[in-house]
Amino acid sequence: MTRATPAASARLGSAIRQAPIYFVLLVGSIISLIPFLWMVIASTHQTSDLFGTPLPVLPGGELLNNLARLQHDVNFGRVMVNSLLLAVIYTVFSSMISIMAGYGLAKFKFRGRGIALGVILVTMMIPMQVLLVPLFQMMASLGWIDTYQAVILPFLASAFGIFLMRQSFLDFPDSLIESSRIDGASEFRTFYGIVLPVARPQIAALIIYTFMTQWNAFIWPLLMLNTEDNYTIPVALNTMIGLSRVDYSGLMLGSLLATLPLLILFLIFQRQFISGLLGGAVKG
Repeated sequence: MTRATPAASARLGSAIRQAPIYFVLLVGSIISLIPFLWMVIASTHQTSDLFGTPLPVLPGGELLNNLARLQHDVNFGRVMVNSLLLAVIYTVFSSMISIMAGYGLAKFKFRGRGIALGVILVTMMIPMQVLLVPLFQMMASLGWIDTYQAVILPFLASAFGIFLMRQSFLDFPDSLIESSRIDGASEFRTFYGIVLPVARPQIAALIIYTFMTQWNAFIWPLLMLNTEDNYTIPVALNTMIGLSRVDYSGLMLGSLLATLPLLILFLIFQRQFISGLLGGAVKG
């Protein structure tokens, strides 16, 4: 009978010590998946089945009927396109503002830089509810009610995005920027050719966060958009909640379809998202 080598014994001991951790993570993963699994099951049943006894634990056969009813009630295909259009436009311009503002606050020395950063951080502490009335009055005075620019423009400058990119650019060596300037490169070329490629993980995290923020936005689009053809997904799904009847199976199916693009986006860029957030949080 052969004896285990010291290395094998060490690996076995490490696996035994880490087993409780992996068990807790496994249990936590299963618990976190239960709401999503229930959403999948509920979207394939009638609403009456969801309140029966016992509760359904397997998918049913009402998926196509629920999908047809969802399309008829809220024109789900149209609102999906609306949400995608708004989220993409908002993500592009908001990310550009956050990247440029974060770079300026991190690498340019000017009077009032600390005050500007402090003001930006203070805006993160202001509740959204405080801004609704003055912003609504502003949009009404401009005649922008029920328009997409009213949904996009007031929140283009994201305090979180600016702070995230500033923290990322703080780690970039000033010597490389100075060397580029000495070689005759313009500020534009230095920024886009040297600085941005290094900050790709943080930029990916910013893009995903910004897209998710706009995709899930509810209160402000609800106030701004009055026409059904302009609704976004959260606003459209809200119209399915009536005073006397709620189509829970339709709501579950709509929520499931609205979740899939975010899930796919995160699964594709999860490594960049996690590394970007951690990278931006290293320096204080």
